[in-house]
Amino acid sequence: MKEEIKADIKFKSAGPGQKLTDTAGEKVPRERQSQQVTKQSRQGPTNEAQMAAAAALARLEQKQPRSRGPTSQDSIRNQVKKELQAEATVSGNAETSGANALAAKEEGSSNLSVSGVYFTCPFTGATLRKDQRDAHIKEAINKHSKKDPVAASIMKIHTFNRDREKVKLGVDTIAKYLDNIHLHPEEEKYRKIKLQNKVFQERINCLEGANEFFEAIGFEKMTLPIPEQDTSEDYYVLSKEALAEVEKLEQHKVTLQTSEPVRAQLNRQRRVFKPSPLAAQFDLPGDFFNLTAEELKREQKQRADAVERLSVLRTKAMREKEEQREMRKYTYTLLRVRFPDGHILQGTFYARERLSTLYTFVREALQDDWLPFELLPAGGHKLLDENLAFNECGLVPSALLTFTWDTGVLEDIKASGAKQSPGILKPELLATVENLA
Repeated sequence: MKEEIKADIKFKSAGPGQKLTDTAGEKVPRERQSQQVTKQSRQGPTNEAQMAAAAALARLEQKQPRSRGPTSQDSIRNQVKKELQAEATVSGNAETSGANALAAKEEGSSNLSVSGVYFTCPFTGATLRKDQRDAHIKEAINKHSKKDPVAASIMKIHTFNRDREKVKLGVDTIAKYLDNIHLHPEEEKYRKIKLQNKVFQERINCLEGANEFFEAIGFEKMTLPIPEQDTSEDYYVLSKEALAEVEKLEQHKVTLQTSEPVRAQLNRQRRVFKPSPLAAQFDLPGDFFNLTAEELKREQKQRADAVERLSVLRTKAMREKEEQREMRKYTYTLLRVRFPDGHILQGTFYARERLSTLYTFVREALQDDWLPFELLPAGGHKLLDENLAFNECGLVPSALLTFTWDTGVLEDIKASGAKQSPGILKPELLATVENLA
């Protein structure tokens, strides 16, 4: 009997019962949890908690893009940028072009979530519309031709020619010519390139900037007689001055092979809004779609009608294929992140960019940028793979995500006596806060 009474007391003291579907965190009633917290003050983080926090921070550091040392192309671009900005400062062009672009994009766009998609010139810093970017960069590179014709011609080859396979084939062929000269400087035949040669015509002459490159590195165009024939042909012949500095040819070759196209950078158009119930409402301009607005509406209506007729017959594979096709229609996406204090951070991204770029964008706006955090889309599920593209996660053409700190790390910080910054976003960003209309 005594054992039964003990068992009964033990059972009653265990508290109310629990369903099998309840989570482990719901076993203890809230009243009892508060009593336990009052009775047992935390004595600092345990070894296990410290290890968990360290591991979380290590993962965060691994996700950060590793910095790389400056390349020769970086040096060239920086030099071009300095020179063009100096010229623009004298003429007032940079300030005027940027002001005009920003003013133009506000006209007629008061009801839109963002007025359009804009880009930044890597040389001048000017804000450009999509239809302005190529001409602006081309002008900047052409201006640089007078000061550094070799660097300018290399940028032309990689930037002005869109077919990357043709560019690679042409660059590899040029590299072969230069390798032969470098390895056999005494051989006259390697210092001459016949311009009517089939390989030269098909692989090199078709590339914009290629002829300028040869002339910039020391080749001279000459008409030479053909031995034992009463005719002549045009050649590129390496000058004696260039031959005397054959090591420079090797440097030019490496720069040519390692360079990349110069492209205008997508302007994130970062904005911060006050807390608003309109955070999940988006009205996007046509720049965000591969189709025009009218084409998109017409196709959406046709698809909606078709889906309604065939929804019962479609398989899961068919639905997934259709969803993927829908995602490919979007070139850009407008993303908003809502913080615990209600503020909203907004930015423009390529639809094919990785989630990691959004995490970097958000981290750059935080006061405590070293703390781990999560971004939760609608539905509250975690985005576990930062290598996925936005259009692979359904975050196109717009989405609202919720920001949350890593609660485990915050608890350990609090237990250790350290203090977190009172605000979330940097003060300089909060100084620009707007109302979300």
